[in-house]
Amino acid sequence: MAHTYLLEIGLEEIPAHVVTPSIIQLKKRVSDFLTDQRLDYSEIQTYSTPRRLAVLISGLAERQTDIAEEVKGPAKKIALDQEGNWSKAAIGFTRGQGVTTDDITFKELKGTEYVYVTKKTVGEPVEKVLPKLKDVVMKMNFPTMMKWANFNFKYVRPIRWLVSLLDNKVVPFSILDVTASNLSQGHRFLGKPVTIDQATDYEDDLKNEFVMADAAKRKQVIKDQIDQLAADFDWTIQLDQDLLEEVNNLVEWPTAFAGHFDEKYLEIPEEVLITSMRDHQRFFYVRSQTGKLLPNFVSVRNGNREHLDNVIRGNEKVLTARLEDAAFFYHEDQKHSINYFVEKLKKVSFHDKIGTMYEKMERVQLIAQELGKFVGLTESELAAVKRASEIYKFDLVTGMVGEFPELQGIMGEKYALLQGESPAVATAIREHYMPISADGELPKTKVGAVLAIADKFDDIGSFFAVDLIPTGSNDPYALRRQALGIVRITRDQNWHFPIKDLQEDFLKDLQENQATFDLNFKQHANDVREFMKDRVRQWFSNKKARYDIVEAVTNGSNTDILNMLDAAKVLESHKNDQNFKENIEALTRVIRIAEKSQITGQKLVVDPDLFENESEKALFAGVQAVQEKASDRTINENFEALQKLRPLIESYFDQTMIMVDDKKIRENRLNQLTILARLIFSIGNLKELVVK
Repeated sequence: MAHTYLLEIGLEEIPAHVVTPSIIQLKKRVSDFLTDQRLDYSEIQTYSTPRRLAVLISGLAERQTDIAEEVKGPAKKIALDQEGNWSKAAIGFTRGQGVTTDDITFKELKGTEYVYVTKKTVGEPVEKVLPKLKDVVMKMNFPTMMKWANFNFKYVRPIRWLVSLLDNKVVPFSILDVTASNLSQGHRFLGKPVTIDQATDYEDDLKNEFVMADAAKRKQVIKDQIDQLAADFDWTIQLDQDLLEEVNNLVEWPTAFAGHFDEKYLEIPEEVLITSMRDHQRFFYVRSQTGKLLPNFVSVRNGNREHLDNVIRGNEKVLTARLEDAAFFYHEDQKHSINYFVEKLKKVSFHDKIGTMYEKMERVQLIAQELGKFVGLTESELAAVKRASEIYKFDLVTGMVGEFPELQGIMGEKYALLQGESPAVATAIREHYMPISADGELPKTKVGAVLAIADKFDDIGSFFAVDLIPTGSNDPYALRRQALGIVRITRDQNWHFPIKDLQEDFLKDLQENQATFDLNFKQHANDVREFMKDRVRQWFSNKKARYDIVEAVTNGSNTDILNMLDAAKVLESHKNDQNFKENIEALTRVIRIAEKSQITGQKLVVDPDLFENESEKALFAGVQAVQEKASDRTINENFEALQKLRPLIESYFDQTMIMVDDKKIRENRLNQLTILARLIFSIGNLKELVVK
């Protein structure tokens, strides 16, 4: 007979953002527990609200499955004495396994016979196993943990009740001073305690006490109620899924309602209004059918419709106070010029080890101009980059951003347009923060993209310069995210970004303009390059790229981000070619032998007069042909040209001994192979490739 088991953890209100991850964790832990305990089941249904996490297990087996496992014992010569009787070792072994010597068999293993017995374990009844779920509950992890009363135990919030019910029978266990029973709690204000007689009645019993325990059903109710309000008032309401998820995890009995605010606040930029409603009050904003923002909002109450007018007035009052503050700061900020705010940045610390925000902007101005020229911006675009980089952080010291930090960049754009800055400059001020997450939106304009890269690269270089380098999972200044942002932007814009060359150019400009501000950018220059390469690897990892291809292109001689990305694409496209394996083996053989050369960093010369066979001449001519056109070819064209050298390489190694006694000839041949190896390394370190 299959059983149904209910486990409910009753808690003080859990933070909304923790509810969904917590119920997912609980389901996974319970599922793993049942598997480990050999308890078969058909389904686990989850329930979650701000005050409870619960699982309902259906089709649960009556007992653990029996298991039989073969256990190896002592060698036969130890198990039997000289008379052929069982030794103490054999008897002790069988007793320990719960069997007798009659159950012994012998099996040969690597030329020696050993004792074997089949150990049988009879499964326990389900009601004896389920109390062990106590450990599952207590071992859960949460982003925020707390203690309560006098207990030395941490949990997301204090545990107030536990339900542990197998069909209609309580399976008891205790956590701290709370003993599991069949008594749950209804809605904090509308409901009363709930006695659950049958596990399968859980959802209906709670619903009778104003708790919608099924999160998916509760969310659908909220959506339906909001859709109905939109239809009643002829509104358009775009449901923000993150906000919907948060609101759903704040309520147990949802009732949506509409509120209103004074139209005079519509003069404030709508981003401010939306932020006030969505981020601060968890309201859904409202538009007309033509897309115009309206002076209305929709919210969701944790309760029924009784006294709803009072709830609406209270929410309107709170929002109005918020909007009044926003209106005040909006008008006050406009009394000052952009230059007024820029001057204030001279006294704003970017970081106490690095300097002021104003000094940072001075560095970024130089970096952005150098980068803008490198990527081929027009004169008007360069002028826009120059102006944007001179002022792009000014909104940080405005009253509006002080009150609404999430609007940095957005208010910069708004204020810049109000004060007559060009749209290109204003847009760049907003876009320089992009992307704000690993898969966030990227800058759409070239001016914004250049400013975003320059700002991020300065952050990375500056923090490395003062030894504030990310280690392990510790990255307090989000430098990994910023570096990945550079990778994503350069790819999106199809811009070359040779890290080493640009690094040197940026530093030269900073030094010539005395803008290093005593920061030692040289000491960790190599670390910055490796850090950027690691972010290229992360980008590939996010795209599920082949590990060996990623290692090949990021361990080559080319530090250009776009070239690394293109090289991986090339290798991926050729990996299934008929002769790919043979071609790679020939090219990697060149690399391995060239590594024996001690020559580094100098221009290599090959003397044809020292050639002793035709294969040397042929390879020399072939390499020269590739080398002469390499800078004009694409990565793919260069790779194909290198692959075509394979017959020449194979002939060369068949006819030519590299490490001869004659020093001049040996070095001449190593020079030849090193030149070719450097061409190969511009694609990547092909030794990393796994070819079969």
